[in-house]
Amino acid sequence: MDSTQLQQVVGARERVAGLDVHCAFTELAALGPSGRVIRRDRVATAIPELLACLAHVGQPRVVVFEEGPLADWLMRGLTERGERVVVCDPRRNALVAKESDKDDPIDALKLAQLARGGYLRLVHHPQTLDRMVFKRRVALYHDRVRNRVRQANRVMAQARFYGLFVQEHAFADRAKEAALLARLPASPEVRRDWRLLLDGYRAAQRQEVQVERGLVRLARAYPEILRFQALPGYGWIRAATFFVFVDTPWRFRNKAALWKYLGIGLARRGTGGPVRLGVPQAVNRVLKTAVVGAAQTAITAGKNEFGALYERWLTNGLTPRLARRNVARTQTAVLWGMWKNGGEYRPEWIGRSLQTAVVS
Repeated sequence: MDSTQLQQVVGARERVAGLDVHCAFTELAALGPSGRVIRRDRVATAIPELLACLAHVGQPRVVVFEEGPLADWLMRGLTERGERVVVCDPRRNALVAKESDKDDPIDALKLAQLARGGYLRLVHHPQTLDRMVFKRRVALYHDRVRNRVRQANRVMAQARFYGLFVQEHAFADRAKEAALLARLPASPEVRRDWRLLLDGYRAAQRQEVQVERGLVRLARAYPEILRFQALPGYGWIRAATFFVFVDTPWRFRNKAALWKYLGIGLARRGTGGPVRLGVPQAVNRVLKTAVVGAAQTAITAGKNEFGALYERWLTNGLTPRLARRNVARTQTAVLWGMWKNGGEYRPEWIGRSLQTAVVS
């Protein structure tokens, strides 16, 4: 299922139960087949209590709630007990239903009404808990990388206060630490602050390495990730990132839908004037960074088929940014095709069949 499309999720004879989920309690508002409110309730956010309340709604029914920290746990708990569950995008719901009053019971009712009207944009969740655990590990790795970069920036900023201009590689190795310390003022307080910041950086380093090792261990169980690494620019991290966030190639009806989800496709914008094409802004930044970074790595690596395509697009008049985006589109189209067909990477096909499918 393509998660970027609006979906009619409620049948004509189905009841719909909208849930506004919080840590302590959940508001429930249920609509009958005619759209009339048939039940409103507040229950504890626990699977047994929610199931007992839903039993009063009647069958057939569909349960609807928004994506959030509790969404995957709640979806699995209800689905395993036979409920039909739909998880939807809260950002679009806010744009549609922000008018008039707002509180938790009203939010639950509005959600049920949006589902009845077919105005929900669905959010995809992995089918198995193991796949979700792997996805969280990949997300945790990228979070730890950002934390390590943040700690490194704090160290570099502290050094600049004393006229010392260094890059991360100058203190990433403990062997260079003493040389840097000698260049700082002799004040004990300055050196104490410096060591404190370095301790935070070292801890971030260790966490990144630890999470990366666990990520690679989990990734080895998936043959798709092994095959993805045949593409220039894709190693364990980027291949796993593409795999867990896309989750299944069958979500997308075509390559254009896949590219839009990755943040490298085109979206139409225009009101009362010419329609313009632009790159979507509301995208998964981690996923977009991974696919664009893979394209950049392939380009700078030199002698490979994607670098040749990049040079060809530059010769044809594209800007470097558009040419790099086209490389990212070509690479992800190859990954998508390999995933669907279960095939291996065929470098001799690059530039022959795919270059005509990629738009600038």
